[in-house]
Amino acid sequence: MGALLAVMTPLRLVNEALLTLGRAIGVFAVAAMVVAILIQVFYRYVLNSALPWPDEAARFCMLWMTGLMAPTAFRRGGFVAIDTLVRLLPARIGALITLVLLFLSLGVLVVAVQIGWSEVTGFAGKFATASLYVPTDIAFESWLRVPRSWMMASLLVGVILLISVNVELILRAIVKMMGGEDRLPAITLEEQVGAE
Repeated sequence: MGALLAVMTPLRLVNEALLTLGRAIGVFAVAAMVVAILIQVFYRYVLNSALPWPDEAARFCMLWMTGLMAPTAFRRGGFVAIDTLVRLLPARIGALITLVLLFLSLGVLVVAVQIGWSEVTGFAGKFATASLYVPTDIAFESWLRVPRSWMMASLLVGVILLISVNVELILRAIVKMMGGEDRLPAITLEEQVGAE
């Protein structure tokens, strides 16, 4: 069990740091999405002249927010039906069911990494967005249409973070099965602030 805890501790610390950064960026993405939507509402309904870029900017922010916040939600848990079933069973059987579900999730996530990689590097990733541009110099004289691969990278980043969290949760489930639950640090609500 000491070896499992020795492997899990650095992984837990890395996950906590990455998820904290991801939540901060996710909060910024939500704020930017709201601003883009409000700009579009003003132009569409007050000025009667819809802009082409706010919808695409909001979609871009939404994808990144999802990719960066989903691992926090996964780490926190909260699958009501599964949690209820696991709590009704004896502790070791519940831990075994949790472990089986985590391994199944890991298999799905490995396939999702392949899909995410193909979206970023494949045919669809070679195109650019229709109306979303970013400046390429400080003077704002040159602009680049945002490649779709930047948008689809949210899937790849999110799934990689989910795999890291999944491996941590697998190690936690194994430690629980071995009776070492008291040696596991809790995943506290303080780590989840802003993810609710």
